[in-house]
Amino acid sequence: MKPVARDGESMGEVMFRGNVVMKGYLKNKAATTKAFAGGWFHSGDLGVMHPDGYIQLKDRSKDIIISGGENISSIEVEDALYKHPAVQAAAVVAKPDDKWGETPCAFVELKPGQQASAEDIMQWCKKNLAGYKVPRHVVFTELPKTSTGKIQKFKLRDLAKGV
Repeated sequence: MKPVARDGESMGEVMFRGNVVMKGYLKNKAATTKAFAGGWFHSGDLGVMHPDGYIQLKDRSKDIIISGGENISSIEVEDALYKHPAVQAAAVVAKPDDKWGETPCAFVELKPGQQASAEDIMQWCKKNLAGYKVPRHVVFTELPKTSTGKIQKFKLRDLAKGV
């Protein structure tokens, strides 16, 4: 509930209020109370504010991976994966881990006719990310999507538990 510095680095939750914000969740007082705590609508999006007031979204709060006390943005890892020449689509979720609490687990769809191994993907990430952000597991699969093409991360979180 405190403003973050407009430095493009300090991350905080994006919150807003005004006459264009919904009044609440239909017949769900508990969710409404939680979403409007402190008089602001809590979006669940994490971002940084730049000096000019531009807000850059970095991740969803529920998609942050906490590994050994370090916060890992799933979007940052996905961005590195999308730059791999064989990757068509990718999603990263937290996989429970006895030692680290959670580790990044990457689900990858390859472009038609392309090949890559899990080791290839991890080596690519090691060149482009800090070591603790590199996925420990890579699963090659068709990503579950909604009818509008949005990746269904909640399904991937369930799959990651069994990998």
